[in-house]
Amino acid sequence: NTIEFTGTLHTTVVKQVRLKNPSNNTLAYNAIFVGRDAADFSLPKGSTVTIPPMKQGFLNVEFTIRFLHPAEAVLILFSNKVDRVDGATMTFSLKSEVKNIEPFGMIRYKSPCYEL
Repeated sequence: NTIEFTGTLHTTVVKQVRLKNPSNNTLAYNAIFVGRDAADFSLPKGSTVTIPPMKQGFLNVEFTIRFLHPAEAVLILFSNKVDRVDGATMTFSLKSEVKNIEPFGMIRYKSPCYEL
């Protein structure tokens, strides 16, 4: 699965990953980022998510678009044992794309273009 972060340069984009638990046991996951631009992604609500039986849990992934080049990383969710049950390890590809560039401000300067 790929999660795409698109937006304006220097903005923060938040995506929510929904995790379903179809089992009758509680599942818990730890999340880490790996890859070239892993440091640019963050988990504002923490890196652990617990999912009750037959319910769903959510994990917010935040990315601030700092550069024009596309950022790439991988989100890995690995299970913590809860009630002696392990969940499957999950991976998500994270990619960014700059769709727009907004100036921070404008400076007007008057100067002669040519002098002898």
